[in-house]
Amino acid sequence: MVERALVPYARLAWAWCRALAQYPVSLVLLTLAQLGATGVELLALLFVFGHVDALAGFTLHEALLVYGLTGTAFWLADLLMGSVERLGEHIRTGSFDTMLVRPVSPLVQLATDEFSPRRLGKNVPSAVALATALGALDIDWTPGRAAMLVVLVVSGTAICCALWVLGACVQFFVTEARELANALTYGGSALSEYPLAIYGHGVARAATFLVPLAFISYQPALYLLDRPDPLGMWPHLRYASPVVAVLLCALAAAAWRTGLRHYRSTGS
Repeated sequence: MVERALVPYARLAWAWCRALAQYPVSLVLLTLAQLGATGVELLALLFVFGHVDALAGFTLHEALLVYGLTGTAFWLADLLMGSVERLGEHIRTGSFDTMLVRPVSPLVQLATDEFSPRRLGKNVPSAVALATALGALDIDWTPGRAAMLVVLVVSGTAICCALWVLGACVQFFVTEARELANALTYGGSALSEYPLAIYGHGVARAATFLVPLAFISYQPALYLLDRPDPLGMWPHLRYASPVVAVLLCALAAAAWRTGLRHYRSTGS
């Protein structure tokens, strides 16, 4: 099942990359533009810490760790699955019907539609922030903790991908719901770029148990830093990101299948 999805995904994505490579100057300029757009968010974080020493007990490098984990997961998910947010547009134009009759999963076709490596530019500021934080913080790097870092980044990316698919599935029922989906994805990213402790207990609990944004960066950061949660939530939550990722991906897959079953074509 996984292989049947990964092979077509890789081939379709590569086809789009080859097409974009025909215009290298445009590709480079667009990549730099993407880098600049997300770099502003990092500058905003640095600006805040230019006026305070800590936020909710988190120092600059600890906040950079949270920001880096969020950005790395979110923008990798944007590269891999970001195009699914245009499902409503494909439904309105009838192009989604064409995807349904092709011998490739419509989700794979949707995810790779206009696939562009320029989105990698968005990941540069978060990668720099993450590398800076990991180098500056006094983290006890045991083999298990180093391996867990990879697991946490993969889990965070999977959570973001699942949220993107869940947001897209709403458009099966409300075609003009793209902005609602963006509130879940882009809005969730903006929320989780900072330690959730700064928002208070209510927001932190909603971002943990309602929409599991806390497992993208906040709880993984607490694990890597080996520090207690300032909000006093259950300490074992910091180990739960892989489990949350599996459950959320299963939920997204079920939502996608439900949406396909209820889809009645543009002309109906």
